Amino acid sequence: MSIRLPSRPVDQDEEAGGGPDLPLGRRVELPGRGTTFVREVEGPPGAPTVVLLHGLVASGGLNWFQAFGPLGEHFHVVALDHRGHGRGLRTRKRFRLADCADDVAALMDELGVASAIVVGYSMGGPIAQLLWRRHPEKVDGLVLCATSDRFVPGRREQLVFVTAMGAAAGTTRLGQALTRLPVSVVQRQIPAGVRARPESFRLWARAEMRRHDWRMVAEAAGAIGTYDASGWIGEVDVPTAVLVTTEDKAVPPTEQARLLVGIPSATFHRIDDGHVVCSQPRFGPRLTEVVRSVVDRTA
Repeated sequence: MSIRLPSRPVDQDEEAGGGPDLPLGRRVELPGRGTTFVREVEGPPGAPTVVLLHGLVASGGLNWFQAFGPLGEHFHVVALDHRGHGRGLRTRKRFRLADCADDVAALMDELGVASAIVVGYSMGGPIAQLLWRRHPEKVDGLVLCATSDRFVPGRREQLVFVTAMGAAAGTTRLGQALTRLPVSVVQRQIPAGVRARPESFRLWARAEMRRHDWRMVAEAAGAIGTYDASGWIGEVDVPTAVLVTTEDKAVPPTEQARLLVGIPSATFHRIDDGHVVCSQPRFGPRLTEVVRSVVDRTA
């Protein structure tokens, strides 16, 4: 696997602070929008590009650290931090999922990526859907993981969801799961010859989350609570796979399955675990299988 090193230095604590085996990141200026942060794996020459869109209160590194290696064996991989998350774009404007989709499109332009398979996890699912709707020429296929086309039906439920998510943002299960992950799990994911400091993984995970702009994260929770694509999701016309987390309590499997009803051509895939399965070693290989199934259909 070839890792593309950053053209600009990353923060000093990134280089010295340990953590899992990750491609080093770099900051990318998006003209007229701001500066974002991207991790990139070159993959084999001429390989299709896969763009990874992370979930709420995560970052590109936190959400996808188990996936970079397996995906990078087959694809050119790009993962950014969404606005307000990690080292993502900062703005005084209110958080909008549509703006996140436009950020992705702008990043693809800056990286010279004409189109890609777009993978959205949890909050990244609506962003992927909106990227297809607003910039269809950039989306060759979709992989939607642990997500849905709407998250809470009804205005009363939406209000409760927004309030609860805003209050819980700082104690997300993803952050707790990552900071408690055993060192042995991290060690098994590090290829021979790759420098890594698994003993400092927990410190890395906590540092990654401390970078969030919590005002924007709370607004992101609100945006998810009011998101509803059920009126147009059936128009999706690219190969799509839905990876259902069958033991999910955050986004129930029945809500995830709505995507299979809404997108008639979508294929069903499952992984028997909860909403933070992305922190488990088996997630990367399973996701790679699902992405390959979409690439085969685009061909």
